[in-house]
Amino acid sequence: VDNSPFSEIIELNVGGQVYVTRHKTLVAVPDSLLWNMFSKKSPKDLARDSKGRFFLDRDGFLFRYILDYLRDLNLVLPDYFPEKSRLQREADFFQLQDLAKRLSPRMSKDNSISEEISQSDTEEGAQQCGPSGTMETLRTVSSSGAMRSPSLDSRRSGYITVGYRVARITVCGKTSLAKEVFGETLNESRDPDRPPERYTSRYYLKYNFLEQAFDKLTEAGFHMVACSSTGTCAYTSNDPNEDKIWTSYTEYVFCRE
Repeated sequence: VDNSPFSEIIELNVGGQVYVTRHKTLVAVPDSLLWNMFSKKSPKDLARDSKGRFFLDRDGFLFRYILDYLRDLNLVLPDYFPEKSRLQREADFFQLQDLAKRLSPRMSKDNSISEEISQSDTEEGAQQCGPSGTMETLRTVSSSGAMRSPSLDSRRSGYITVGYRVARITVCGKTSLAKEVFGETLNESRDPDRPPERYTSRYYLKYNFLEQAFDKLTEAGFHMVACSSTGTCAYTSNDPNEDKIWTSYTEYVFCRE
């Protein structure tokens, strides 16, 4: 690498998306396509765009995950990542066999490492050093050999319904899930001693911003599956000519599979 004709910093144009990375990152996996391009060939042998950047006619959006993998040979994808099969195809094209294997349906169906690992898990796992002395994230291994996050193993599936009426947010669902998601922001004054496996519809939150509740649910791995709203009106007096007062009640149903 020290005698490489390539510069230390490489600019790439992948399907119209520009990436800037180190040469050593591109050659991190021996015998991969990028390793062959940037170690076996010379700069003049490779296609370039009009600005002199090395050009690859591949999916520019998905290449960010290819590059992330090459940086530390690890992969973290967002929750409910819809492009896993296409990313596997890109991994096959770039001849990254280990990555393609991890993305295969057989390996990833049980929350493989291609599922998102929470930042706290990553930080804790980063304290573990691999055999080569490099830092690597601590994972557990499923029976199928797929790498799994301990936090994902322990998380239970279920539903939580969030209701909103007159600036108050109510929480309906299994008590244990409600406490897991909302923690100290959950007002338990109406159901203080309810068993964890019982269902509650009496909790409400200590704040009145729906977005704050949605962020909590998203961080815990829930996603919205349904929403419904109803409205009622009343008169401020017995005179029908007076203005009406409208109130509404909206429910949002969240699920974690």
